[in-house]
Amino acid sequence: MKKIAVVYWSGGGNTEAMAKAVADGANKAGGEAALFRVDGFSVQDMKDYDGFLFGCPAMGAEVLEESEFEPFFAGAESKISGVPVGLFGSYGWGGGEWMRQWESRVKDDGANLVGSLAVENTPNEKDLADCAALGENLVKALA
Repeated sequence: MKKIAVVYWSGGGNTEAMAKAVADGANKAGGEAALFRVDGFSVQDMKDYDGFLFGCPAMGAEVLEESEFEPFFAGAESKISGVPVGLFGSYGWGGGEWMRQWESRVKDDGANLVGSLAVENTPNEKDLADCAALGENLVKALA
């Protein structure tokens, strides 16, 4: 069974709800997904996983959360070349520019980007189903 780390930061709970749905989708598709808040996961832990689903909402001027998630992700970038990765997060303003920049970053790092999902505000049932599909897609990429 392929091991997947779902690593996220959430301030208001929207991205956390998405993280749970992504992990559920990965598990239902036959993966072994573990859910981690970013402060409970380190770059060193990455060696124990085959694929990653990273979640972070848009913050400030449409950037990743700067005190915990960005420092973690900057370190993680050297570990994702050739690895299946999915991205997700919520936003409350703007047009999702943070996600487009994040996708570019991941592709530049050489990762196999299997998909991304940006949800405006609180995820609804369709959004959560899309999150589950993102988790499923990551498991398929690991097959």
